[in-house]
Amino acid sequence: MSNNTGFENKTILVTGCAGFVGGSLALRLLDTAGVKIVGIDNVNDYYETSLKEYRLERIRTKDTDGRFTFIRGDIADKKTVLDMFDKHRPDVVIHLAAQAGVRYSIDNPDAYIQSNIIGTFNILEACRFSMDKGEDAVEHLLFASSSSVYGDNEKIPYSESDNTDRPVSLYAATKKADEALAYSYAKLYKIPMTGMRFFTVYGPAGRPDMAYYKFTKKLAAGEKIELYNKGENKRDFTYVDDVLESIEKLITLVPPVGIQGERYRIYNIGNNSPVDTKTFVAILMEELKSAGVIDEGLKFEDLTKLVDAAPGDVLMTYADIEKLYKDTGTRPHTELREGLARFAKWYKEYTAG
Repeated sequence: MSNNTGFENKTILVTGCAGFVGGSLALRLLDTAGVKIVGIDNVNDYYETSLKEYRLERIRTKDTDGRFTFIRGDIADKKTVLDMFDKHRPDVVIHLAAQAGVRYSIDNPDAYIQSNIIGTFNILEACRFSMDKGEDAVEHLLFASSSSVYGDNEKIPYSESDNTDRPVSLYAATKKADEALAYSYAKLYKIPMTGMRFFTVYGPAGRPDMAYYKFTKKLAAGEKIELYNKGENKRDFTYVDDVLESIEKLITLVPPVGIQGERYRIYNIGNNSPVDTKTFVAILMEELKSAGVIDEGLKFEDLTKLVDAAPGDVLMTYADIEKLYKDTGTRPHTELREGLARFAKWYKEYTAG
């Protein structure tokens, strides 16, 4: 069993704090007494920056006692990262910053190498340097990986012990590389590391490049949506609050020294219940109607087009979460309809201004 330590009164660094999961996590961490949050994000224009600024404003509004510090900077710049660590001396690092998106990685590989490889390397180096400072050392680094590392895994559900050597997109390859880099630092420098393989996270204030958000925008505009692989792809949709709960549990589980001398663990964080795209869209449309986002009379058949599979896509994602449950006592549990209903309500309010 890992060493169990609380995180009250700790300084927690959240990279990518203007992003979907990072922004939601920073907001949630403010509920813990005494926690100081340092957030860094370059607020790039991969998707509309207005949504990123909205997330940051939500954090600032909730931060009534000055426990949140925001740094507008790029983790690919090593000096920025080292200066940040020197100034704020984080106890816990939650590294969520990354260039996301499978399809975008096909045409824009440079962005992924800069953010996901060089950026992660800089975070690891800063943690290593902190180990030389004794009592100021980082106590635990948690980092985001992805279900995409499993590629077209034939064994289901996906287990953390499965082979992940055949990524089918550059995005997946960079996430696999992040895991390998983190493992080496956990072994060489005894930095406690926990990797988190997220499975299709969705919810309020989510990423506009993700399918459910793109579908919603098109449906609200009365436009047809394309369902790749004839709508047969299955995804393990995981509600954002369940992900945040898992992260909070994992913060306190600091990996001990393993049998190979490493301080490293990795967990799937998924809903353990894949749903095909056609079913997903049907539920989404029902909840968008209930929230008043789209007209009640719109029909699934009229607004969907079944098309061939897209490059880099996998047929299914399906998380085995027994390890997560065994070690934390928690597992993602929000039903898809409930999660989409919350998203639809938020979208209605957000787009209303």
